[in-house]
Formats: sequence, structure tokens, C-alpha cells
Amino acid sequence: MELTGYLDFWFRDLPIVERVERFARLGIRRLDVWLWRERPMADLYAECQRLGCLLNSTFDPALGNLVDAADHARCLDAWAESLEVAERYEIPHLFVFSNQVEVRPNGEEWIAPLKRDYTSGQMYANLLDGLARVLELAEKADVTLWFEALNTFHIHGGVFIHSHEQAADIVRRLDHPQLKLAFDCYHQQRTAGNLIYGLEAYQGLYPTVHIGDVPTRQEPGTGEINFHNIAAKLRQLGFDGLLGMEFSPSETEELALKRVKEIFEL
Repeated sequence: MELTGYLDFWFRDLPIVERVERFARLGIRRLDVWLWRERPMADLYAECQRLGCLLNSTFDPALGNLVDAADHARCLDAWAESLEVAERYEIPHLFVFSNQVEVRPNGEEWIAPLKRDYTSGQMYANLLDGLARVLELAEKADVTLWFEALNTFHIHGGVFIHSHEQAADIVRRLDHPQLKLAFDCYHQQRTAGNLIYGLEAYQGLYPTVHIGDVPTRQEPGTGEINFHNIAAKLRQLGFDGLLGMEFSPSETEELALKRVKEIFEL
């Protein structure tokens, strides 16, 4: 298992480009960044090149609603830009969600409004169709899409795909080599739980597991998730993928990393 570091969550007292070097000092070379349109991607890439790091993943804050057929044209335009960014900065993974999430002035996260009303069945069909069209674009690039379910606890307005069961079903139905499941312990625990069951049931679908604890989205051992059992199950399953440290350290970054390494025996 290899650890990846989230630039949006760690070393927040520093400008985001300077955080790359701080991760490199800790021995973390795969780095993830949210919201590529709002980040200095060229500067981040140059700093990664200088330090022998890799921009591992990102996503577009304006990716559109794949569950909304009337929004598909905008989605495809946005995805064409994301794929170009991934190619330019050698980013191997792009996140995909069923809905676009917007942050309101008060800090609350809401899904972007749909252009019309749909039944659940219609949204499911729209999602499958839209994501299939995105994958047609992705076939021209050396990139893997990570499909992630988001929680309904703090993301308001009705995220359509909000459990790993739903997300895994989408991945299996489309059965495309460039589409994988992102298994996020924080989101899943917030919405549905069943983490051990999910790790077993969807084995082989997920190349990455995110390890933020609940409720504070800090490092493993600070909340209600039994990450010792999660780690044991991943070892039992022979998981050799990426552990995404998509959380805010409760104290220092060094201590958070130490706790992760102890729990996952790295």
C-alpha cells in the first residue's frame, strides 16, 4: 500500500505550492489536489517535477450534473478540459461524481440545481449514458476515472450516488477499464456504514481507499471508525493500492502520518 497526500488538507498555514515540499520531506510523493480550475496547476506541476513528486488526482469544480440529461453538453465540454489538464500535467486519475457540488457563501455544500425534474430511474439512466460518453473521451487519454459516492450528511440537496453500493453498481454496469471505484471511508460511514462489508463485496473495483475518520475528517484513530479492523481487512484481501490521506491532521502532520503508518503497518 502506498500513501497519497492531499494538498487541500495538510499544511494549510502555507501557500498550496509550498506544501509540495513539505510532503516530500515526509516521504509522500503522490499528491492529490481538489478543484483544478481554482489551483495554480502549472506551478504545482513544476514544483512536483523539481522534487520528484507526482500530481496523482484532481477534479473539476464545474464538472456538471451527469444525472441531468439537459446538462450533458456542458459536462462533456468540462470533461474535455479536464482530460487536457490531466494530459498536460501528467495526472493519472480524475474523480467523477454523479452531481456537481457547489459551496455557498456560508460554507455549506449543495449539489448544483438540475435543469428539470427527473424520476430516480431517469437519473440513473442519464448517469449511465453521460458517464459512458465521458469514457469515450477518456479513451483518448492515459487516465483512469475514479467514481466516488458522496455523503448526504453535509452535502445538501440530494446527492444521487451516495453509497458505495450504488457507485459499485455503476462501475460494474459500464465495465470499462478506465473506470474504477474510489472507496472513501469517511463518505461511506457518514451515509451508509458497512465498511468491512463494502471492502469485501467490491474487492477488485477500487484501487484507492480514503481514510478520513468520522465525524471530524481527521486521521485514523480520532473518531468512530475502527481503522485497525479496516487495515486488517485490507491486508487479508491483499490490497496493494493507494491509501488517500484526505483528512485534516488533528495535531501536527508528522504525528498524523505516524498514526497512519502504525495502524496500517507501513
